[in-house]
This record gives sequence, C-alpha cells and structure tokens, in this order.
Amino acid sequence: MKKTLLVLTLALCSVTAFSQSGSGFGIKAGLNYNGNGDYFDDAQNAFENPDRNAGFHIGVYGKLGNRIYVRPELVYTNTSSGYDEGDLKIQKLDVPILVGTKVIGPLHAFIGPAFQYLLDTEFDGITFDDVENDFSVGLNLGVGVNLGKFGIDLRYERGFSENEVSFINSNITTLDGDRVDTRPDQLILSFSLKL
Repeated sequence: MKKTLLVLTLALCSVTAFSQSGSGFGIKAGLNYNGNGDYFDDAQNAFENPDRNAGFHIGVYGKLGNRIYVRPELVYTNTSSGYDEGDLKIQKLDVPILVGTKVIGPLHAFIGPAFQYLLDTEFDGITFDDVENDFSVGLNLGVGVNLGKFGIDLRYERGFSENEVSFINSNITTLDGDRVDTRPDQLILSFSLKL
C-alpha cells in the first residue's frame, strides 16, 4: 500500500514538473471543424467528406499567471462550410481572451470571450452582399494539456449574435431564404509551443 502511494505521488510530481508553468508567450496552430447547424446532423457528412468543413488557424498567445491565468491570443483563421451549392470560405482574425485554471497536473480548463474581425468571405461562384457585421463577439470554452513547452487543447467556439450574408439573384433553394448565418460554430484543435 505504501509503495503504491509512493509510486502515485512520484508519478504525479513528474507529470506536474513537465507541465507549462508561469507567464510567457508562444505560437499556436491547428485545425478547425465548422458546423453547419447541428454537429450530429453533420457527423455523416463529415465521415463522407472529411475535408468539407475543415479549416486551419495559426497565431500567437500570451499567458499571465500560473494556477489561475489569463491568456490573450491573436489568431488568423481560415474556415470552410460546405453546402450542396458550394463552399462558404471565411478568413478572419480572432482575439480570444481566456481565463483558465489548472485542474490537476498538466490538465487545465478555460473560458472567455472571442472577438472576431472578418477579413474576407467567398461563396463558390455566387454573388452576395457584404456580411452584415465585420466585427462580432463569441465564446470559447475548452480543456487542454501542457507537457513541457508543448501544449494541446480542444475548444468549442460559438458566436453570440447572428451575422448573415445575403445572396443576390441566386437560384439557391436549400438555404434558408438565400441567407447564411456566418457566426462561428466550430470545434478547434490547437497545438502550441511556449517560447
């Protein structure tokens, strides 16, 4: 019993020693998966066409604090949402400001607002009006693991306010009223490196 307790204590201490600690900054990159409404409805489409709603991101982050921390980020994001008529492609700058806490060892959880600025939107071969708002606000929440200088996190992002694009003189019949809501609704997998 004592040996088991000692082994568990040493294992926990070694894992904690390898976790990122303290303030600093770094770089991050990863994959985004955009949802067109309901993730459960999109599951079959994702299996049949795995790259249809896939995107990527790359950016920098800062971290202030240790057990409880603030982590502002500046991230370029490129997303794609597949519809029968074509793909809606969005390029934007994201500025999440996350508040997080260590849960146990290298595991941490975080939540915070995410400010988005749309740089460009494009729908394959279809003309549309400008997106209603170039600037919008959303929410990020997720969990992550830090091992040494390397980190990985999985988060969900959702926009707070509707932000639609209207199509001009289109023959689109499957989209609701020739309008598409462009607010973020995505899963984000990120890999980070503390510098």
